[in-house]
Amino acid sequence: MGTPSPWAVLVLTMVLVGLWAPHGVYGQPNFIVILADDVGWGDLGANWAETKETPHLDQLAAEGTRFVDFHSAASTCSPSRASLLTGRLGVRNGVTHNFAITSVGGLPLNETTLAEVLQEAGYSTGAIGKWHLGHHGLHHPNSRGFDYYFGIPYSHDMGCTDTPGYNLPPCLPCPQHGAAARVVRKDCYTDIALPLFENVTIVQQPVTLSSLATRYAEAATRFIQRASDSGRPFFLYVALAHMHVPLWDPLAAPSSGRGIFGAALSEMDALVGRIKQVADSHGKGNTLLWFTGDNGPWAQKCELAGLVGPFVGAWQRQRGGSSAKQTTWEGGHRVPAVVYWPGHVPAKRTSRALLSTLDIFPTLVALAGAVLPPNRRFDGLDVSPVLFGWSDEGHKVLLHPNSGAAGKVGEIETLRLAQYKAFYTTGGAMACDGSIGPAEHHQPPLIFNLDRDIQEQEPLDVASREYQAVLPIISRAYAQALEDIAADNVSVADYSKDPAVIPCCNAQHVACRCHAAHTATLELHTERRTTQLCL
Repeated sequence: MGTPSPWAVLVLTMVLVGLWAPHGVYGQPNFIVILADDVGWGDLGANWAETKETPHLDQLAAEGTRFVDFHSAASTCSPSRASLLTGRLGVRNGVTHNFAITSVGGLPLNETTLAEVLQEAGYSTGAIGKWHLGHHGLHHPNSRGFDYYFGIPYSHDMGCTDTPGYNLPPCLPCPQHGAAARVVRKDCYTDIALPLFENVTIVQQPVTLSSLATRYAEAATRFIQRASDSGRPFFLYVALAHMHVPLWDPLAAPSSGRGIFGAALSEMDALVGRIKQVADSHGKGNTLLWFTGDNGPWAQKCELAGLVGPFVGAWQRQRGGSSAKQTTWEGGHRVPAVVYWPGHVPAKRTSRALLSTLDIFPTLVALAGAVLPPNRRFDGLDVSPVLFGWSDEGHKVLLHPNSGAAGKVGEIETLRLAQYKAFYTTGGAMACDGSIGPAEHHQPPLIFNLDRDIQEQEPLDVASREYQAVLPIISRAYAQALEDIAADNVSVADYSKDPAVIPCCNAQHVACRCHAAHTATLELHTERRTTQLCL
């Protein structure tokens, strides 16, 4: 046997003296994971001085640890969320692109969610906000480990509302009368209203977007109160509508130099601050709160999109297209991240460890004293030593899947190794100016040194000593990663579509409108829906 590493010796010593036993010493902590939508790395004031709209998040960072090299597991909605809740990339869990309102399937049922593991470990589990991992039958959150659910089944631009807010292109409100002529607009859902669920019941359709943040805060407060009253630890997953379009005029928001985007960012910030306040009121230090984002800004939405900070993907921009959401450039997947747990996670600390939303699953499982599901491999790490400030070592290799801009969706053609980032395929998503960067394949790969070139502007010269030294290491790491995936138990998601599965409160009413006295309830144990309720 080899000599134990200094880190292994340190951990063993801490275990022997009782200093490192999070579950044993602290009991089972509560967990709150807040996932913002389409938020840029530069949309957090603690990251980017130009941003002034996030005082609560900045305070959270001051009272906790801020992670500046933190990445979403994919650069688009459904794959990113599936990876967070399974600790596995889409090539393993089967979710490689977004689900539709007509999707029959969702996150494969043989994949185990974080909520299911924690539920088994004695936790009360709740999900508030956007789901987007399948809404039909057993794919609903109540069948994926969540005792309580309150939210929308997919992105809030995937259904019409009476006050459609701000989007590019602008979308029309829901029709009021069936005979009214409809103007079909690209990227707008005009015929089916956006539903709001509480558990399996549609409680409003269409959703009133301007009150959504308030309703989420109220639902979070109720869940935390009930879980605390029960004496059980809780896991609350809050998947915000902010900062995805359409944006809306908040009910009460301070003026901002960033217009409607800044007002919406302020509302998101206040919502996070409210949830933190409620959690602290039930015992400061009992709850770990982890804030991050699902992917970078949606650049084609122009002034309605967030800020990438310095991660501009200059090489791609020079060739057309966006280097943010849907791409594997830093702006697509490097997201803000803060962890707050008074007395356990150091305050006023900035970590440069290479971490990912993939790490949330194994880390919380470890802190809860639970065990990972068997017979599968995980891309995430237990990074609790990093959270506690004992280490700043994260991933040695981090894989970035294609997310819609170029290459086959879900495939791994970009990877990070230490400060180096290698692209076997590049491409740009649609930019504000309408340009799209064409897909380009690179053999040998483009390699950037992010320590010197955070803007990803100038790849290393293939003839340079640095390139020649790092290429074999990257090639070996890439081959090993692909071999590991090929040897794993991988799942396949059902992406088939059927209009009969669209959530619909009342199919007899135009746009599936709900009247106050009318609600519709899903039947979770059936695999087909009747067309009468469009469920």
